[in-house]
This record gives sequence, structure tokens and C-alpha cells, in this order.
Amino acid sequence: MPMRPQPGQSLQPSRRFARLWTCALSALTALGTLASVLPAHAQDAWPTRPVNYVVPFAAGGTTDVLGRLIGQRLSQMIGQPVVVENRAGAGGNIGSDYVAKAAPDGYTLVGGTISSHAINVSLYPKMPYDPIRNFQPVALIGTLPNLLVVNANSPWKNAQDVIAAARAKPGTVSFGSAGNGTSQHLAGELFANMAGIKLLHVPFKGSSPAVQALLGNQVDVLFENSVAAMPMIQSGKFRALATTAAKRSRELPDVPTVAEAGGPKLQGYEIVSWQAVFAPAGTPAPIVNRLATDIGKIIQEPDMRARLAALGIEPSGAGPAELGAFQKSEVAKWAQLIKTANIRPE
Repeated sequence: MPMRPQPGQSLQPSRRFARLWTCALSALTALGTLASVLPAHAQDAWPTRPVNYVVPFAAGGTTDVLGRLIGQRLSQMIGQPVVVENRAGAGGNIGSDYVAKAAPDGYTLVGGTISSHAINVSLYPKMPYDPIRNFQPVALIGTLPNLLVVNANSPWKNAQDVIAAARAKPGTVSFGSAGNGTSQHLAGELFANMAGIKLLHVPFKGSSPAVQALLGNQVDVLFENSVAAMPMIQSGKFRALATTAAKRSRELPDVPTVAEAGGPKLQGYEIVSWQAVFAPAGTPAPIVNRLATDIGKIIQEPDMRARLAALGIEPSGAGPAELGAFQKSEVAKWAQLIKTANIRPE
């Protein structure tokens, strides 16, 4: 027989349990709501501390110069310091790998280039990162040509002189670069391949040491970015023989293109480098969009555009989607060239 409730005992214990269960569910729901809101607030508050801008090349080179120009103005816009850090080596791989593995919280960026984020993946047999899957495109700073330059005391006056010297003594004419896989490296390899000559490649850990090597006559020529080469040309220390772009530079109208100066075999020669900003994959969209908008505004400022033009850079400011599509096309383009020319890192 069922037990009868004793005097004073509740007749509905299940109702007490139901009320307790309802309260517990309400508390859990509130905690869940709070948890979902906190990340949004954290993103809205970004940045609350300094942002690290990694330059995967040595100080003084193109990526370093642009990182400091952009970083200084970005710091003013976001209200936090933007600290430029050089992590050079392996054609940009070391610094880029560091950022690929960094927390995707908007506090670590990298100055990505044609080499670190397009060429290297096809050049190096073992890459520590994937340039597309491991990064979030932020903004394209701009594009720029390389310049074929020699020391001012060199006897060579044009591109044909370089070709003639290389044909006379194969493998003895040396060209320096900012590292294996950089646009400077590929520019020299493509030049040699199309001209039917053999050049000796000497890689450095960035443009600055490569420039110093040419100043000291430790290498014979450079196919250097206009940013690093222009000051040396303007000061009379380097002589520009040709530009790797498809058309002449507005800053150096008397300097022919490689296609113009190199003879019939070099018709169609063109290499244009580029500089961009990337974040680790998974960086929240609101932070990426904020960075893209701010960097785009910086690049569109009249004095910044004038500064970039003086360095031989065609300003862009393209955002995440456009940069991402451009990067994918560049990866495919250089993969084909590296395979066709059988280019390998030393």
C-alpha cells in the first residue's frame, strides 16, 4: 500500500524539484549568454595593448621601410603602439612562420611579400606554413618593380653588357638578392633563363645586406626593389640599367625595361613585386575589417601616396577579399614559372 503523507509533510515534492530544475536551467542559460557576449566585447575593445608587426626580412629593406611607415600611422589610428620586429631568414619563411603560429587575436601581423606569401611555397621542398591556409589577408600596400643595378664604378653601362660578360665567363657574374625565393632572386633567375646565360646567385637575409654587398663590390649586380635601390641611384652610388616592370618608371623615365634593353630573347620579361599585410588565420572578422579600413585610409592619404610614389611603389589599399584573390593567382603564376625554369633554392 502507498504510504500516506505525515502531518506537516509537503504533498507535492515533485513541484519543489521542478522549481529547482527551472532555476538551474535559467542560470546555465544566463552563463551561456554571457559567454557568447564576452568575445564580442573583447573584439569591440581591441586593441588594449601593443600590436606586433613582424617584418620577415632584415632592417632597412623594402618590407621594413613600409612596415615602419604604416606602423607609425596605424599606431595613431588605433591608439596603441605598433612595434616593428625583424625576424629575417629563409626568404621570409622564419618571420612568416612565427606569425602563422601566433594567436589569431589581432595583436600579431606580418609584412607579407611576393616571396613569403606566393613564391616560397613552390620553391622550398618543405615549408613550415601554408601561405594561404595559415593566413588571413588584410590589405595590399602596393606593387613595385625591381631594378637591375650595378655599382657606379662598374664598366657595364646597360643590360647587354651584363649578358655579354656572363656569356664570356659562364657562372662568374654574380647577382645578390634579399634571399632565396625573393622577387630579387626570381628576377635574376628569369633574366638568366630567358637570356640563355648562367649567373651566380648570392642570397642575403634582406635587401639591406645585399645593397651593402654591391656597394662593396662583393657581387656584380642586383635586381633590387625600387625602395632599396632608389636612394643609391639618386645619390650616384648605383647605376640603373633596366627595370623589371612592363613599362618604364615615372621616377626613372630614361631607364629602359629589361624587355627593351635585353634583346629579342628577353621580350615579354616582367616581374613586379608586391607588399601586403597579413594576420594569422582565424583572426576575428571585426578586427580584420578594422585593420583593413585603417590601413586603406593610411595608403590613400595624399602625403603617403606621394611618399610611396617617390619610392617607386604603386599604392593599392585593396582589402581582404581582393588581396586574397590576388594572392591565390600569384601562387599559381609563380608555381608555373619555377617549374618551367627549374629554379631551386641554393
